[in-house]
Amino acid sequence: MPTKQMVLESESKMEKAVEVLHDELKTVRTGRASTGLVENIKVEYYGTPTPLRQLATLAAPQPDMIVIKPFDPASLKEIEKAIKNSDLSIAPIVEGKLIRLSIPPLSEERRRQLAQQAKQVGEQAKVGLRNIRRDANKQLEKQEKDKLITEDDMEKGKKQIDDITKEYTDRIDSMIKHKSDEIMLD
Repeated sequence: MPTKQMVLESESKMEKAVEVLHDELKTVRTGRASTGLVENIKVEYYGTPTPLRQLATLAAPQPDMIVIKPFDPASLKEIEKAIKNSDLSIAPIVEGKLIRLSIPPLSEERRRQLAQQAKQVGEQAKVGLRNIRRDANKQLEKQEKDKLITEDDMEKGKKQIDDITKEYTDRIDSMIKHKSDEIMLD
């Protein structure tokens, strides 16, 4: 595999790792209501675990309230059950054909815990980036050893992969800082 293709493949994998981090950070609670908190909760819908966002309209009309309006009113009980069984620790309030979730304000200690949780998720993403870099470097070394690329190409490829890793690590750091600030300021 040419060096350029390997670098592009590594960059693609790093981009996916950042996207996964972005989705995970949506589920970390801040002081204000966000539909990201509940959109991936799995609901047993006709025997199939289905993400809540596929079963209902989600809205956050107020900073401390999430409203869930199921497309199928018959699924209301299952949605309520899934929310109660989730790790949100928020009691759903059923009102007719919709569910309201009242988001309580966060204490200072809880904000610190959530900021720490966001940092841990970020560190896991960085470990993923380093693993991608390591694998790409091993592949380059193997190709150089097998005489498929020159030593100069291997060094150039390693430098490019290091630069990309640094770029994505910086993106992760800024995402975590933004999320921590959001948690602490709300």
